[in-house]
This record gives sequence, structure tokens and C-alpha cells, in this order.
Amino acid sequence: MSLLAPGVLWLGLFFLVPLLLMLGASVMHRGVYGGVEAGLTLEHYRRFLDPLYLQVLWRTIWWAALATLICLLLGLPLAWVIARSRYKNLLLFLVVLPFWTSFLVRTFAIIFLLRDTGLVNSLLLRLGLVSEPLTLLYTPFAVLLGLVYGFLPFMVLPIFASLEKLDPALLEAAEMLGARPSAQFFRVTLPLARPGVIAGCLLVFVPALGSFITSDLLGGAKQVMIGNLVQNQFTSARNWPFGSAASFVLVGVVLAAVVLSLRLRDRDQAEGSR
Repeated sequence: MSLLAPGVLWLGLFFLVPLLLMLGASVMHRGVYGGVEAGLTLEHYRRFLDPLYLQVLWRTIWWAALATLICLLLGLPLAWVIARSRYKNLLLFLVVLPFWTSFLVRTFAIIFLLRDTGLVNSLLLRLGLVSEPLTLLYTPFAVLLGLVYGFLPFMVLPIFASLEKLDPALLEAAEMLGARPSAQFFRVTLPLARPGVIAGCLLVFVPALGSFITSDLLGGAKQVMIGNLVQNQFTSARNWPFGSAASFVLVGVVLAAVVLSLRLRDRDQAEGSR
């Protein structure tokens, strides 16, 4: 137990205590000049049921889920190639290389690529594929691109860890039994990689839910996610109780995603032990 004490103390001070403070603020009245005032109320949670805020929540969940799906479609074959390559160390280095740069700097780099005078539009104009610059920045496409670019390594690494343990003899046995490459993938590779897929989806979906830099810089004021809503409530609007309530709604969505992933993992373990 003594070995657990530092970690428990750290989580208690910097996670549990702030979470309880935020919970308390979410049921208190807003101060006249910001902050909170004494008194209990559920007004801020009722306010979140307004269709405007529910639309922001739905947009956030939809974009996070779509970004997770795109990362899965891109990350699964990439992880497979890395796991079977003789240059896996080099390829893994290239996957984690973006982490050497600030996420904010990488987001600004996407702005320089997508703006009207950016590299993408300049290349399309020179090739004669378009007659005028395309509107790529401050669109849902730009936000999704930023989410996928930022969180793709979180999908690749867990899947790679699962695929690296895959015994090639299993695929050889499936091939000798007459299984086609598609059958080998869906009946051998994918089931064995499922723990990595579940972990990767969780690692992408959860941070994508709370992302606000991507939608703020790449989506502008038109593409608001719940992270932007929380940030605005704590800064410009100075409505801490409502910002805390919105944060707890987001926490509820995250907990639902975690519970779902744990159930899928437990079901896979139960099926594997049979």
C-alpha cells in the first residue's frame, strides 16, 4: 500500500479535489461580477437542456466519433504495416515524431496548409484543378482534419502493440486451410487486435471530446464544440457555474465511453478464456 500512496495522493490533490470543487460550483449561483455565490440550484443543468447547447454537445460527440472512425481506418493498416516491417523502429519513430512539437504549433501548421493562399490551394491552382481558391479553413472538414492529425498516433500505437504479438504461424495455418486474405484478416488478425482497437478508440475519442484548440483555430466561431463552450464560460462570459455544469455533462459522456470500452474488453476476455 505504501507504494500506491504517492500516486493516490497525486490523483487526490490534482484530480479528485478539483473535480469536487467543480461539482460544487455547478450547483451554486453565479456571482454578479463572476465567480460563484452561496446557494444551491440546478438552474445551470436545466439551462444546458436548451436545444442550442444540446446541438453543441451532439456536434462534439459526432465529430469525436467520426474522427475516431477515420483514425481507425487509417491506423489499423498502418499499424499492420509497421508490425510486419523490418524497419519498425524507424516507422514508430516517425509516428511519434509529431509529439516533439507543440500541439498548438501543429494546428497552426494546418492553418498555413488550408488557408486561401496556403499550400493546398496554391498547388491546386497551379495544376489547373480549380479556378479559384477552395474554402477549406473554418469548415467542419478542417476541424476533422485537425482532430485526425492530432490523435492518429494514439490509435496506431495500441493497435501496433497488439499486432506485434500476433504469431505469423496463425496466418500461415489459416492460409493452409484455404482462408483467403480477407478471411485471414477478419477471422484471425482483427479478433487478436481487438484489445488494441478498443484501447485506441478510447484514447482518440476521449481527448477529441474535450478538444477546443482544434475547433477554435480551424473551425472559427462557426464550429463550436463543448470544449469551446466551457472555455468561453470560464473566460469571457465569467459564468463559472454554467461552465462547471457543462464540464460535468462532458464528464458523463466520457464515463459512458469508458464503461462501454471496459465492457467490450471484459466480453473479449470472457470469450477468449472459453
